[in-house]
Amino acid sequence: MPRIFDVEAALLLLELEPPFDQRDVQLARRRMAKRWHPDIAPPGRQHEHQRHLQAINEAADALEQLAEGSRGGRVSRSAVKVSAAAARKAREEAGRRAYEAEQRARAAAADRARNDPFGSRVPDHSVVHRYARCVSYPEWGVGTVSGIYFSGDEENPQQWARVMFSVGVRTVPAGSLQFVDFSKPDPAADRVQRFMTAAQHALAEGDAQLAAQRLVYARDAEPSNPAVLRLLTAAFWQAGNLEAAARAVRAWSRAETDRPTPERFASRIYEAMGAVDLAAEAARRAADRAPADASAWERLGRLRLRLGDRAGAIGALERARLVGPSVDGLLDLALAHHLAGDVGAEVSAAHAATVLAADSPRAWSAYAHALARTDRLSECGEACRRALELGPDPEVSHLLDRLESMRPRGLAQRSAA
Repeated sequence: MPRIFDVEAALLLLELEPPFDQRDVQLARRRMAKRWHPDIAPPGRQHEHQRHLQAINEAADALEQLAEGSRGGRVSRSAVKVSAAAARKAREEAGRRAYEAEQRARAAAADRARNDPFGSRVPDHSVVHRYARCVSYPEWGVGTVSGIYFSGDEENPQQWARVMFSVGVRTVPAGSLQFVDFSKPDPAADRVQRFMTAAQHALAEGDAQLAAQRLVYARDAEPSNPAVLRLLTAAFWQAGNLEAAARAVRAWSRAETDRPTPERFASRIYEAMGAVDLAAEAARRAADRAPADASAWERLGRLRLRLGDRAGAIGALERARLVGPSVDGLLDLALAHHLAGDVGAEVSAAHAATVLAADSPRAWSAYAHALARTDRLSECGEACRRALELGPDPEVSHLLDRLESMRPRGLAQRSAA
């Protein structure tokens, strides 16, 4: 059966009103493509979004061709009515032929039933629901289904619906509808998935406060769900509500006791709140949960250094040095040894930083300043010159000038003086 183009159905699919031109169709296509792109579909609904977007593109292509062939490049309302009438007449003819074919099939089935009374029969149950949610956009709430439509051909039919939500009428692929039975409560997992999807949409639009409000409902449905608590913590943090983020991260840490991620979040949140002692405790728990993570030990060392705990900072930074040394960690270790008065350990840590990153001016500068506190002045001068080769540094230049002035002068230099 040849495909029948229904201009009214295409306009409904694009949520477009006549009259229209090519520009109107292009804008509607972009708006609907942004709404139904497969990349923002909830889990398990990517295929449904993709098929619905394909139907939208096919309808937009047909409408653009219709507008291009119209007088003045614009399709009037009366032209839409004429085209819709022709499509209805063609559908009526197709329906008549389908009805005749169905009658013939029923007669053949009745004949088989008379001659084969013990044949297998499968009952056909059809239930029509009026109220539904959109799984892809649960924040629209419960809507009223006003009509079910079909597009495409017999080999690849597309089914979609027009639903009246509180935000307005939306065109929704049938596979994204979740019909509502008010006589039965929603399972907690369905509520969690619904509010998680709505929160992700809010975060994508940059509204972290709205995302947090939606995630509170998901947390109420499943208070110990780590995924919900993690997203709730991030939403409160992005919204600037640090106290709520701290409460959420504590609940997340209690729900997920074997991973360091919640403690890392807690440490950063407490530090942003100015509670460095609580941040250090959370960093210690994160390091204990991931002892092979050098960055966790380095963070613990820096926080302990801010608290004035030099011995604790040295212990954490030495642990990071053993697990996986980094330039920043070694320089922090050198600073901690300097504050503790251990010049030899300071020189050792700074030298290890220059070995690890031979092109780092910070490492050579720290090494030069550490050597300046010893009697290895020639090595200090070499380190200063190396640091200046890598980049200008007024403090290193001043240190090198001091070393040059302290160097003993020869006889020729004294005569010239």
